[in-house]
Amino acid sequence: MQLGYLGGMVDAGYPLDELDVALLAALRDHPRAGDVDLARATQVARATVQSRLRRLEEAGVIADWGPSIDPAAAGHPVQAFVTLEIAQGALDRVTRDLADIPHVLEAYVTTGSADVLCKVATPSHAELQTTLLRINGSPAVVRSTSVVTLSVLVAPRILPLLESSPLRPGTRAPAYRRPRQPRGT
Repeated sequence: MQLGYLGGMVDAGYPLDELDVALLAALRDHPRAGDVDLARATQVARATVQSRLRRLEEAGVIADWGPSIDPAAAGHPVQAFVTLEIAQGALDRVTRDLADIPHVLEAYVTTGSADVLCKVATPSHAELQTTLLRINGSPAVVRSTSVVTLSVLVAPRILPLLESSPLRPGTRAPAYRRPRQPRGT
């Protein structure tokens, strides 16, 4: 399904149901669980788990199977967000320049006064300064502003969003029933 957006089209995404969200929650809680473990956790057949996971992966809902790596724990505790104003028509150039800097973890095209928002991680403040100078050295960058993070208030997450969204009615797995909560919880 696609939705119109400012003259363009935006993919509305894969419609999730309760079983999809339950599988994603089980994977979050037990990322090394196999199909049999996930089938037990969601109380559906292993074949159902396998087909659902395959569909979620093909739809891009499950983006990867790699481990989540904490940059701070891996020796890069100094993290910052950097906004960039770039020269007109220089998006391809700034994309290449940012991709060449290993300390740039993420970069997004944005609306508002900044054109690009980046997240960077470095082992020290001195290396952060070097990284910021390297970003500013790109001919595509007109101006940058950086904000150093002090602590994490809400870690990256997705399940609360999925659980709060309207779910596709019903499920293709007739045996699936939401696990009952123990009384008193």
